[in-house]
Amino acid sequence: MHKTPSPDDLRVFTAVVRKASFAEAARELGASPAFVSKRIRLLEEDLAVKLLHRTTRRVAVTEEGERVFHWALRILDDMDQLLQEVAVTRREPRGLLRVSTSFGFGRQVVAPMLSQLVQRHPGLQVRLEVFDRLVDVAGEGFDLDVRVGDEIAPHLIARRLADNHRVLCAAPAYLERRGAPRTLAELQGHDCLVIKERDHPFGVWRLRSGAQEQAVKVRGPLSANHGEMAVQWAVDGHGIVLRSLWDVATLLHAGQLVQVLPEWRQEANIWAVYPTRLERSAKVRVCVDFLQERFRTGWMAQGAGTDARTPV
Repeated sequence: MHKTPSPDDLRVFTAVVRKASFAEAARELGASPAFVSKRIRLLEEDLAVKLLHRTTRRVAVTEEGERVFHWALRILDDMDQLLQEVAVTRREPRGLLRVSTSFGFGRQVVAPMLSQLVQRHPGLQVRLEVFDRLVDVAGEGFDLDVRVGDEIAPHLIARRLADNHRVLCAAPAYLERRGAPRTLAELQGHDCLVIKERDHPFGVWRLRSGAQEQAVKVRGPLSANHGEMAVQWAVDGHGIVLRSLWDVATLLHAGQLVQVLPEWRQEANIWAVYPTRLERSAKVRVCVDFLQERFRTGWMAQGAGTDARTPV
């Protein structure tokens, strides 16, 4: 019964045929003539054929050896191409990258960054999907979830891309009409614009002030599962909204919204979450590195953080 020959033995054999000498082949391979002779003998045993006629002056290839030589060249060439392609794939991203994120953050932040990513790496194809719920990254076949919020399952790997927190704010018109709340408890008497977040119970705002943390149940005439709608309602004067600083910073600066209870905030850092370690996938590694770079150098540069939830 024939055994599958070793690629290393095929490589020794082709060197002997090209050099027509065991000694010259050994010199090329950096091995001893005895080692070369042993590998040829084992290859002949594996294939159950005589490959070479050896005399004191030269090495001649048998008819079977000629056929094996041509097949060996093809096999070794394919093997070399395979190894080169694997090496390049580990360095350069290529193929389909499935990314998930939330609605408003995906449209305003993640999508423009991914547009820049594929311009830098044309071998990469990105499919971005947005959800109003928490995604099971591995179970739903995603390579990466770009997430706002710090609650991450322990079996996942995550890298923090940027610092972020949510703030309470309302339009000047609403505050003139209803007054500004002075305590968290007073929020229950205000019109609050509730957003169905991916990872938070509906209508419950958990906020922190220093070491103190409280949860308050809120309600109001308008609610949505899309943050941009709630922010626009807040600008229109319909109530108080709890929204990420990245989303309302421009409106606060312009005076269209005013922060209320500024001592209270909700941590909502920006994370890249993925099911396997980065060294196993060039496309995920390059995407995470690129997003981190963009958050550091772009509009989120101030206060951007990079600590890892799980080592990568």
